[in-house]
Amino acid sequence: MADAKREIERKYESDDSGLPDLTGVAGVANVVDKGTAELDATYHDTSDLRLASARVTLRHRSGGSDAGWHLKLPVAPGVRDEIHAPLSDTLPDELAALARSRVREGRLVPVVRLRTTRDVRHLVDADGTLLAEVSVDRVRADRLFGGKGRAQWTEIEVELADGGDPAFLDQVEKRLGKAGVRPSKSASKLARALAETKGGKPRLPKTGAAPVTAGDHVMAYVRAQRDAIVALDPAVRLDTEEGVHDMRVATRRLRSTFRTFAKVLDREVTDPVADELKWLAGELGVGRDQEVLADRLLADLADVPPALVDGPVHDRLHRWAEAGERGSRSRLLGVLDSRRYLALLDTLDAVAAAPPLLKAAAGDPAEVLAKAVRKDFAKVTDLIETAMAQPPGHDRDLGLHEARKKAKRTRYAAETARPALGRPAKTLLTSMKSLQSMLGEHQDSVMARETLRELSAVAHAAEESTFTYGLLYGREEQRAAAVEAGVPQAWKRIRAKAPV
Repeated sequence: MADAKREIERKYESDDSGLPDLTGVAGVANVVDKGTAELDATYHDTSDLRLASARVTLRHRSGGSDAGWHLKLPVAPGVRDEIHAPLSDTLPDELAALARSRVREGRLVPVVRLRTTRDVRHLVDADGTLLAEVSVDRVRADRLFGGKGRAQWTEIEVELADGGDPAFLDQVEKRLGKAGVRPSKSASKLARALAETKGGKPRLPKTGAAPVTAGDHVMAYVRAQRDAIVALDPAVRLDTEEGVHDMRVATRRLRSTFRTFAKVLDREVTDPVADELKWLAGELGVGRDQEVLADRLLADLADVPPALVDGPVHDRLHRWAEAGERGSRSRLLGVLDSRRYLALLDTLDAVAAAPPLLKAAAGDPAEVLAKAVRKDFAKVTDLIETAMAQPPGHDRDLGLHEARKKAKRTRYAAETARPALGRPAKTLLTSMKSLQSMLGEHQDSVMARETLRELSAVAHAAEESTFTYGLLYGREEQRAAAVEAGVPQAWKRIRAKAPV
């Protein structure tokens, strides 16, 4: 079974003179010698170094206190999530799955072997509580694939204790700096080994020139969403709190971008991709929407005075929520392992590498992007006015839901255009986000009422009281009415400051 933890560490160059005195660091009462360990790690990657290109490392290591397989996923500079599995001869299926969005149909091979002599010190406070682990690592690297050669170096590594304050690492770095120790130029031992041995190096993401044309701006946004989908795959598999939601948002952003900027990107190419993104978003939503709705209804029920809760309402709501969860997790994992999903990732890579640009893509972004954003905003205007012209009820509910979806698309368009258009796009983005939230509350109420009606019917059939379901239904009606009453004034404010 794999274990996951967040690793916050910094690496420093060393002239092999050992570790400077760190007892002067604020909060450090003692530096405890923990002895020396011999580590032997083999790093695995595809032949074209896809993992290293994404700053992901996968290794099989013996020696030390955490021997086994380690997969490290980047979170931020100096911050990685490490997933550890027990030592075995073959890569555990759990780690293989977490690397699949990068590896896909590729084959993993040993690329580098690192043998490290590690001198370990613990920085502890006056109570003996661990603040950070500091090690002096003497590293010998051998290239195993894609070249040959050896390299060796010494580095200092400082890893924050679990739950520690990252600001403590600043204090340690300040003390190391006074002793002449400087941050490492390499993000990891693997990166340095690949750089200093003969053979291919990972293709790190290009910083590139600033976007100039309309096509540049649109493709920068497209690539960012493609990268988000790939990077969020492990988070979805690990069932992190916002993994599914964030990945779903990235698919929607990408699909919206293809539709909004149809004058920039050829729809003959992007429409089939958009259809696949719609499929993926739908699969990500299986179970997720019901989970959110269940949380809403259970929270509402918790606010009802006990005297007004008539019948086993709480139990029935819980059973309904659990029924939605059953099977949705395994279904989603199956989707992420499917050929269809992996083919979609390959297609997104192809679009990013060879964009299907149309003539307008070479145009001035201030004109091309602004025109597309204005078109989306005009559609929101029509939908809002049409919906509010309907009497309260199904037609208005449906109209406001369509307006919400279009507001979301306009928001994503403004995000794409913001680097080119500046403040006007930011203003529109903020307005659309606010409108989306407002109309989202209305749609949540619509869905909650539909669910309460269904649950009430089931309860009635079971000869249970339906009083509390009706009470909750009435509260949801009031919420929706309050939103509808506020829409005209909110929309008036948005129109007044609309920059398009």
